[in-house]
Amino acid sequence: MLGSTHGTFTTDLRARVVACGESPRTTVHGVTAAPGDQDVSGRPLHAAVPDLDRFFQPESVAVVGASDAEGRPNTGITRQLLAWAERVGARLVPVHPTRTRVFGIDCVPSVGALTEPVDLAVLLVADPLPVIEELAETKVKFAVAFASGFAETGAAGAAAQERLAAAVRRSGLRLLGPNTNLNAFERFREDLEGPAVALITQSGHQGRPVFTLQELGVRLSHWAPTGNEADLETSDFISYFAGRPEVGAIACYVEGLKDGRSFLLAADRAARQGVPVVAVKVGRTETGARTAASHTGKLTGADQVVDAAMRQFGVIRVDGLDQLQDTATLLARARRPQADGVVVYSISGGTGAHFADLATEAGLRLPTLPQAKQDELHEWIPEYLSVANPVDNGGHPVGDWRGRKIIDAILADPSVGVLICPITGPFPPMSDKLAQDLVDAAEATDKLVCVVWGSPVGTEDAYRTTLLGSSRVATFRTFANCIGAVKAYLGHHRFTTAYRSPFDEAPRTPSPSFRKAQALMRPGRRLSEHAAKQLLRAYGIRVPREQLVTSAAAAVRAAGLVGYPVVMKASGAQLAHKTELGLVKVGLTSASQVRDAYRELTDIARFESIDLDGILVCQMVGRGVEMVVGVTRDDLFGPTVTVGLGGVLVEVLNDTAVRVPPFGESEARSMLGELRGRALLDGVRGAPPADVDALVEVVLRVQRMALELDGDLAELDINPLMVLPRGQGAVALDALAVCR
Repeated sequence: MLGSTHGTFTTDLRARVVACGESPRTTVHGVTAAPGDQDVSGRPLHAAVPDLDRFFQPESVAVVGASDAEGRPNTGITRQLLAWAERVGARLVPVHPTRTRVFGIDCVPSVGALTEPVDLAVLLVADPLPVIEELAETKVKFAVAFASGFAETGAAGAAAQERLAAAVRRSGLRLLGPNTNLNAFERFREDLEGPAVALITQSGHQGRPVFTLQELGVRLSHWAPTGNEADLETSDFISYFAGRPEVGAIACYVEGLKDGRSFLLAADRAARQGVPVVAVKVGRTETGARTAASHTGKLTGADQVVDAAMRQFGVIRVDGLDQLQDTATLLARARRPQADGVVVYSISGGTGAHFADLATEAGLRLPTLPQAKQDELHEWIPEYLSVANPVDNGGHPVGDWRGRKIIDAILADPSVGVLICPITGPFPPMSDKLAQDLVDAAEATDKLVCVVWGSPVGTEDAYRTTLLGSSRVATFRTFANCIGAVKAYLGHHRFTTAYRSPFDEAPRTPSPSFRKAQALMRPGRRLSEHAAKQLLRAYGIRVPREQLVTSAAAAVRAAGLVGYPVVMKASGAQLAHKTELGLVKVGLTSASQVRDAYRELTDIARFESIDLDGILVCQMVGRGVEMVVGVTRDDLFGPTVTVGLGGVLVEVLNDTAVRVPPFGESEARSMLGELRGRALLDGVRGAPPADVDALVEVVLRVQRMALELDGDLAELDINPLMVLPRGQGAVALDALAVCR
């Protein structure tokens, strides 16, 4: 529960929006939208969703540079496009300046010679720019450019790509590529049913493991290989796939993002729709980021910010392609959980204990089954075996009629939402019977049944036919992937159930605080502590009583007004770390101490050649928990807000959490929950609990500042923010601000 000031702040904002005659909202496919909706910085608040139907299902396709000459690369591509066009029912038109026919189909000499509308143009040319300019006259809806040598190669290539992107913007068509491939035109199995996985990759080879899931019975609906993203980007395909009724999950391999804001809007659309997005995002390390940039020529972003932004909008980040396969498959096919309890069921106590340890450590909830349920299970399982959870059946019951009874009884418990059975190795015929019982039970329940098939062989009939033949059982090959996927499954549904889009609450009009703050900004300059605190005051953030003085006599008068004891600090735009220079004096209790401190501070500043705007005489604030709250700019996402443990050791502790505005109170509290030192706020070693509500209030006001001053504020650092005992608030003892 936030303080009343935040409530007033938000209510006043909504009133102003209504008073200004905000355009009415409509709901389309469950997504709230308003034409031209923008936040206070002029950025869109809803994802632009491209109509890609004619890209994936065109009626006509022009292949520019088509060939049927043996041994030429374009010939193989043309042949594959012919087969694809036939599958999707599209008419293919070859375009070549010197050939009259290609693969028996009449050819046109140029794009300008096309006599009928074309939905998609595939450009098999080294330089797509001239063709794009020609296509602008033909009203082609989409184009694909395979050519490489653009932003992935360096500055010259990036300039060439920008020229290409500019031509695309002028043309009105949408472009996939450059530096893409044929993955969008693969053969998708049409005999598979159920929700599908839609695939987005920036490297075609990295999508191959997910695509081959079809051989295991998993339906794939689309593959978007985005390449360098001169125009169409990952975000466009997420937004589009999130609205497709056949798509149960979106799997992404992301090397870099073209635009962080677009990505968050697309993730927001998917979250509103309840469609899970699972992503491998490379660039966790400096080497990985450098390699990704050389491959696609896009920003990888600071990984801590990328990670936080993904969690903030419900994108499930995984590390490996095997995890991408398993997690996306489970999320696409599993029904909504009825409970979050997980039961581990095995034929071995050792297996069950091992799996339970790993699952519990990962954060899964393994409830102890009620005594009545344990008594029921002991009707079929020997009394000396534990059935509390994990459930150990001892082996023999799985080979007869008891096996199915046990599984059904576990699934019938209302606290159980997921049953996991690790089968560490085949042991026919018992393992065959166990696998079949699990499949049959899964068909009869809405609850999730998972099996870990531990055999390294993978050719056993129980695995290949029984388990993989079921669309209701989620089958894994490793403990880790199973646990990770189940955690993501439960987490996704918790997230979407409670999800409220932060963009719906984002400010659309400037506040009175903004107008006050803007008058304090000095473009391209750092503000002094005194000026930075005025900025905080403008946004209702509490600072100590203080006065800026320029003489020893004025300092004594100020101390009397502020009230002893006082703190004295040098204030100047050049000063970032005053303590190290001896420019802070604390605990001054008399006029003589104040006069001496004034002379000493000004002498040090003169010796260090530091220009001062004066000396601050500040109220001494009681002890509390020292925190840091700040704003920085990320190259990819723009302004970000950080909170963490503060004080002089902030760089050493490095205990911070970050978010991308806009966000609400629950997200601000989640930030605090991520801190290793979170317990300090609850009170340790006899200290009273800190005023967490006041801290959350400051974080929210700082994020409002970050949004409204996006064009003016490069950096803000409140350190320390002294969080006083509960009910006493939080006070910004020092602040640094840098203007853009």
